[in-house]
Amino acid sequence: MNQGESPIRDRIRDRGDACPGALRLHRADDGALARLRLPAGLLTARQALALADAAERLADGNLSVTSRGNIELRGLGESCGGELSALLADAGLLPSEHHERVRNIVASPSAGLDRLGHADVQLWARELDRLLCGQDWTTALSGRFLFVLDDGRGDVAGLGGDVTLIAESGGTAQIRVGAGVRRLPGPDAPRAALAAAGAFLAAAREAGNGAWRVTELPAGRSVDLAEALAAAGLTTEPVTPDASLSGCASVARTPAGSASAASVASVVFGASAPSAASAASAASVAPGVSAPSVPVPVPAPAPVSGPTVPVSGPAEQASEPATPISDPAPAPTNPPLAPTDPAPGPAEPISAPPDPTPAHRAPATAAPPAPGVIGDAGSGYAVVVSARLGRVSAAQWRALLPAPGGEIRVTPWRGFVVPGFADEAAARERLRALADAGFLTDPRSPWLGVGACTGRPGCAKSLADVRADAVPGAGGLPVHWSGCERRCGHPRGDWVDVLATGEGRYEVSVRTGGTTAPVSGKTLTETVTTARTTSATTTTTATR
Repeated sequence: MNQGESPIRDRIRDRGDACPGALRLHRADDGALARLRLPAGLLTARQALALADAAERLADGNLSVTSRGNIELRGLGESCGGELSALLADAGLLPSEHHERVRNIVASPSAGLDRLGHADVQLWARELDRLLCGQDWTTALSGRFLFVLDDGRGDVAGLGGDVTLIAESGGTAQIRVGAGVRRLPGPDAPRAALAAAGAFLAAAREAGNGAWRVTELPAGRSVDLAEALAAAGLTTEPVTPDASLSGCASVARTPAGSASAASVASVVFGASAPSAASAASAASVAPGVSAPSVPVPVPAPAPVSGPTVPVSGPAEQASEPATPISDPAPAPTNPPLAPTDPAPGPAEPISAPPDPTPAHRAPATAAPPAPGVIGDAGSGYAVVVSARLGRVSAAQWRALLPAPGGEIRVTPWRGFVVPGFADEAAARERLRALADAGFLTDPRSPWLGVGACTGRPGCAKSLADVRADAVPGAGGLPVHWSGCERRCGHPRGDWVDVLATGEGRYEVSVRTGGTTAPVSGKTLTETVTTARTTSATTTTTATR
């Protein structure tokens, strides 16, 4: 998720953020590149068709999925920026042109579909996106600053968010920023995330090292989460270190509401959502101006209603070209409406009664949803598939349609969830059709968990055509093929590193627990298989 960069606590970022966007195109060896942020990975069917059209008419005919569930178009002509932006705006994928690179929101893609989570965080994502686009100061956030919204199942909590929200049973949520963890009412979670982002900008400005992400703040500097949330008028309580989950609150793998889906961190509230200060109307500053020195109180959200669709439409893969070839367009003529003021009224303190399953038990985070069919007759069915090496043709993309639920969800594991099937037979029929179209539909496929950077010929830094060379091997650990030492798009946690060294050679190693163990074998397939099934071996290189 981090584009191969190390934290920069001891150095200074002395250049601007060149992260690609949908309007800020970047040069690559195979043409211009556009990266479209999709908050929570959500696309309406109409938006999905618009992207297929853009890929065929303006790009190389393919769509790449990033490790944050965003979409990249490659091979764009240098003069097509205006046509692309018009197409995206017409599809509702650019609600605010000045904010298009800061809409980095990853959310549990199965939320609300299988009754395993504690909250439908897709709704949180919609509200957070609205809040981000409604404040001028948020444009100061880096294009890499990441919000992660986990519904309690643990699938995305470990993806390295700068601000992480985790739903809990009983209607509460945890917010995590660096080492800070607070508990608050679930409905306040989007407002809390926005306030935390403002506090980060203040901390980064005071640090003076140009930090783009929370992990880049220098030693001794941190985000004062409690103060930021209090300034936003939010009532929270601390979560002590032994009560803070290392990953997230575990969710029993049975439908919510059953006896075994018991509380993980039960919390009772004495009142409704807290009020915010009336000075919230001063929240915005002119675009390009630094964020306020202290986070401004965030207005309470307007009620969310209607179908789960985007308001518009981890660092992440693919390549990161260095030279922008187009700048963001002027501000839209119809900017987002400012959030409404909260209802007045005092906030009551949060209390946390004894819980038979306390949150300080730190369960492991959950695996991504496997390819197949999820759901049941009560909640409906959804189809889950993955894209081999995270890239699909426009024809494959269209095979995801029609979307019976009116939407497609793009996942941070370079896959797709298509919800809305009324019966299991229809879902399995679509699954078979997607298998015929070339998607990964079998949970036993060795290609699951295999990723690669752009490689040659698209990236000038790459030493190999890693996508053509890639073999999956077999085993449980994810594997990532990299054309250079930047290792763009590599996964977090334990993983197998396959690094091109030139002249058709690759180094294979296992990265686990902060250590790196080289792996050897007679062939790449054998070496990668060994690496995916073990955590420590010896020797160094393998050739194709």
